[in-house]
Amino acid sequence: MAAALLTAAAMPAQTPSQRQWTLRECADYAVAHNISIRQQRNQCSQQAVQLHTAKHRRLPDLYASASESFSFGRGLTMENTYADRNTSSTSLALSASVPLFTGFEIPNTVKLRQLNLEAATQDLEKARNDIRMQVAQAYVQILYNMEIADVAQRQVTIDSMQVARLQSFVDHGKASIAQLSQQQATLGQALSTATQAAGNVRLALLDLSQLLELPSPDGFQIVRPATTAIAAIPASPEVVFAEAVALKPEVQAEQLRLHASDRSIRIAQAGYYPTLSLNGGLQTNYYKTSGLAADGFGKQLKNNFAQYIGISLSIPIFNRFTTRNSVRMARLDRDNQALQLDLVKKRLYKEIQQVYYNAVAAQAKYESSLLACQSGSEAFTLTRAKYENGKATVTEFNEAKSQLLKAESDLVQARYEYLYQTALLDFYRGKPLQF
Repeated sequence: MAAALLTAAAMPAQTPSQRQWTLRECADYAVAHNISIRQQRNQCSQQAVQLHTAKHRRLPDLYASASESFSFGRGLTMENTYADRNTSSTSLALSASVPLFTGFEIPNTVKLRQLNLEAATQDLEKARNDIRMQVAQAYVQILYNMEIADVAQRQVTIDSMQVARLQSFVDHGKASIAQLSQQQATLGQALSTATQAAGNVRLALLDLSQLLELPSPDGFQIVRPATTAIAAIPASPEVVFAEAVALKPEVQAEQLRLHASDRSIRIAQAGYYPTLSLNGGLQTNYYKTSGLAADGFGKQLKNNFAQYIGISLSIPIFNRFTTRNSVRMARLDRDNQALQLDLVKKRLYKEIQQVYYNAVAAQAKYESSLLACQSGSEAFTLTRAKYENGKATVTEFNEAKSQLLKAESDLVQARYEYLYQTALLDFYRGKPLQF
């Protein structure tokens, strides 16, 4: 009965309506609903708007204006004489201008905004990869806790069988009450361990559900892989890095920003060039002097209607070294960006080195744990046979059982650590996170 209750407690209840999530489904859901990723997506949209603005700077602008003014006291009359009269004036205008040459500033700005958009897109993919790695780590933790709960449940099953066996011996006078009490205490400890393991499973499920931004962890389940095939470790971290440096979005983003900094230098250098623009417009006005006769509003607007078109050229001669210093700053920014790119590459290489040697250590631990588990299983089988035949004490039996359960726990931990580290190496090489 106790074993059945612990089995139910160790794993969340299964119902037909509950959904079991695979690692891929968890990662996709987290990518779609994570708040940081949604913010990064908005930054991409902002860069797209800036690119749209830069592209349309080539288009002409068009402005309409209207003004009304009043003059009091001595002023110029329509007869070109001065008199103390009140006057009013209404002006209407429509003007447009088209940039013809801006020192290549507009095309370089367009390219800069395009590179910034591509870099922001790579930043978005980096954020997605980060959340995928966090989900995979939480997923593996759940699997590990589930395996530990299974080990604890096996311990409860073994101890329950031994309690039942000793109870039968006591009933027939073949064992003492003290032996039965000792085994019952061992069972109680096993039940406590199994309860704690079941709680760890629930907490791990809660962590992953929160990472997925689920409103509640109730009913949340994951799929336990049928097999846990482990990929081979590459020959060296340099092999992984050679593939990762050409694929990882954080490297691509910094390379794009380096190209963008080259465009920033050209934009600053545009200040050395003259600018040429085409402009034109329409204008008219209405003029009225108090006390004097004047043509009507519509007639004056018609008679005063004028059009103009022209070309304006602006040649920079001296602007207090503003352009020169802007170019200097842009070049310094370019140097800093080159350093940033090197920093990201070195950081990536260090990450790959850590994962690689963690995988090597996990492989060695897994292989040694496998041997220890096999030895512990054989030792426990022999000790249990001796114990059941009265040739071993209950203390020896419990020691052999404890050693076996510890070996099984170590093997579970080593297997999932090995699985996770090798999966990370494949992820750095551009493969999806899966196991």
